[in-house]
Amino acid sequence: MTTDYKPRLFVRDEDIHALGEGLLACALPRTAWTHEAHLGACLWLLTERPDIDIDAEIAGIIRRFNTSVGGVNDDTQGYHDSITRAYVAGARLFLSETAETGLTARVNALLLSPMGARDWPLRFYSRDLLFSVAARRGFVPPDLAPLPAA
Repeated sequence: MTTDYKPRLFVRDEDIHALGEGLLACALPRTAWTHEAHLGACLWLLTERPDIDIDAEIAGIIRRFNTSVGGVNDDTQGYHDSITRAYVAGARLFLSETAETGLTARVNALLLSPMGARDWPLRFYSRDLLFSVAARRGFVPPDLAPLPAA
């Protein structure tokens, strides 16, 4: 199930901080919101912003950002709740298992880990369920295997 995609790795902590702060402030360029940025911001939020309740706030944070850059959050585009929740679970699992220290090292290790793979949610979801409108609009429990708990 693993793809041959090679992630773009980060060089400096400052770049990850800028992604996280830019996401919260709706100040990132739309083109900066890549797969790597999603995971970098997720790990940054989990480790550097304990004041933010990720489970309660991530949907609003990403929806607000998408709208701020002219995006639409509807049945076919924009925020995808089940994919986001799968990656949050993956980032938490990664953090519980890693010995890496330093923000850049942790984010890069996450990107290179199974939990950072673009197809990682498909370990838990069938393609049809994961890409359904219901899974995009709200969290739908996986149909292949439960999401890991950290």
